[in-house]
Amino acid sequence: GNLLLLLVLLLNKELRSDSLGLTLSFSLSDLALGLSAVPVSAYNSLSQPVRRSSEADVCQGAGFIFLLLQTASLHSLAWATVYKFTEICFALSFHSIWTAGRSRAVLIAVWLFCLANATMPLLGFGSYAYSESRFLCCPSFTPENRCFVLLWMGAGIVAPILTMCSLYGYIVYVARKQARRGTFMCNELHCFYVPANNYLRSSIVMVTTSCLLVCWLPYISVCLYETLSGQQSPSVTAALSSWLVLTSAALNPWITCMTQ
Repeated sequence: GNLLLLLVLLLNKELRSDSLGLTLSFSLSDLALGLSAVPVSAYNSLSQPVRRSSEADVCQGAGFIFLLLQTASLHSLAWATVYKFTEICFALSFHSIWTAGRSRAVLIAVWLFCLANATMPLLGFGSYAYSESRFLCCPSFTPENRCFVLLWMGAGIVAPILTMCSLYGYIVYVARKQARRGTFMCNELHCFYVPANNYLRSSIVMVTTSCLLVCWLPYISVCLYETLSGQQSPSVTAALSSWLVLTSAALNPWITCMTQ
């Protein structure tokens, strides 16, 4: 799905816009996340019961990449949603708000923020550790790392998800309001009435962002439970929540295609 989206955007100049960098950012992040996490976790699960060292450089690097790609994917997707929201709700001033230079600045700021987040555990604020239930090196969800986990969860995960859901919710509201009014669209030959169902059907597609909540809420809940309580969640629960997060990386390109 991510490869298909990348090919469609790169081969069709008509589909490119100032948000192309953000779209490429979250597509490449999702693609790299799946290609890096799935084979590693499969290898670790098949090679059990060999214990993995959390202090090893390989584990620390894998945890860094895992956190970096997760955060970069969500924030790039969130800013692409802001772009779409501005294009729809501020159509008259859209081109003055979003310029190519500002899009590049947003993209650079997103990656600098994500790099800073992922580097913190390597500098001692938080830590990476091998999770036996997830078969992955990831942030250590323990009470000792409470400050880092809460900061990362709040700014890196919860904030972009809430932003996307709120903006798409408002877009749906605007579409329904416009549908009740009714409208006409004109071309070079004539004007014609647009039925309300057309607006409603197009707005319902936006609700597909609820997939983000379904994929991320279990992961957020499990991580916060382990961090705040100091107890390990059941292995099946931890593994399933991580699998849902990786599933969101596969769903994102299809959601993007439907919401354009």
